[in-house]
Amino acid sequence: MKRTMNEVHDCTCAVATTAEIIATKWTPLIVHDLSEGARRFMHLEHACPGISPRTLSERLDMLERQGVVIRHSFPESPPRVEYELTEKGRALLPIIKEMRRFGHSWMAAEPVKRRRPATARH
Repeated sequence: MKRTMNEVHDCTCAVATTAEIIATKWTPLIVHDLSEGARRFMHLEHACPGISPRTLSERLDMLERQGVVIRHSFPESPPRVEYELTEKGRALLPIIKEMRRFGHSWMAAEPVKRRRPATARH
């Protein structure tokens, strides 16, 4: 009997459940940025050029629900909020490191070599 993709990659599939977290656009970049320590929303927003505040907020909420990120609120004026990786979030860092290594090896463009200007030949 032939199995379909859904039967193999359901909610009990470790690869599928991990991909649900890590394969969402912007998520690996957010986790990578948080690997250096707690960050405020604005820092994360500036670290991911092109991400909208709404999308960043959605990703952080999803990561918090998944137990990857913890949100710390400080009773200051103005209020300060920081995000930090949990133990589960730090466990994702080897995956992020491998993504970086793969990107450097296979995806990053070769540096363009500068050509010397052609000298006029007479």
